[in-house]
Amino acid sequence: MTYLWNNGEAIELPIGKAVCVGRNYVAHAEELGNDVPTEPLLFLKPASSIVNAEGEVVLDHSLGEHHYEAELMLLIGKPLNKGNIEDYKSCIAGLGVGLDLTLRDEQAKLKAKGHPWERAKAYDQSCLVSRFLPLTEGDLTHSEFSLSINDELRQSGDTHLMIFKIEQLLAEIVQYFSLQPGDLVLTGTPQGVGRLNAGDRLALSLNSECLAEFTVD
Repeated sequence: MTYLWNNGEAIELPIGKAVCVGRNYVAHAEELGNDVPTEPLLFLKPASSIVNAEGEVVLDHSLGEHHYEAELMLLIGKPLNKGNIEDYKSCIAGLGVGLDLTLRDEQAKLKAKGHPWERAKAYDQSCLVSRFLPLTEGDLTHSEFSLSINDELRQSGDTHLMIFKIEQLLAEIVQYFSLQPGDLVLTGTPQGVGRLNAGDRLALSLNSECLAEFTVD
């Protein structure tokens, strides 16, 4: 696959890892019965999980129910680490909207045993990515995104409602994971997560601009 700008042009970056943030909206933490975190909850999805959200996306339903979690997504364009975190804005190539797919039943079993979440979060095609818009001034302080399924609004989020703002998230992430060109950062999902069903038609939008329309099977 290739990352794409919203005009259809290819982005000349490798496909990297996705660093994901859990429970970054109070209402979402509460809807799943989780504590509101006092520091960012981080986990990774590998390059094999990343797929473009376009056309028809085929899910492996033998794994169980796939639940959607729509998130504002950062595309990293330059190396970002502890040494240059103050210059983080220049390292972000673009913004998009991603779906962090989750095998919810599997996740519940793993959490109950105190085990890592990779089976529920990092499986193949579990990170669906929209096309991207170049970063412009003000995007990181005020951006709205949404997910509609079958023409019904299911999730909407705003950077103002994040528990940990983007600057805080990146500062925390690079304490542990240097970010490389082509990496993604998924910044957390708002309330309204739920099950995907075969035949669902999805649309992902950022600041009222549609960045992806696709179906799942």
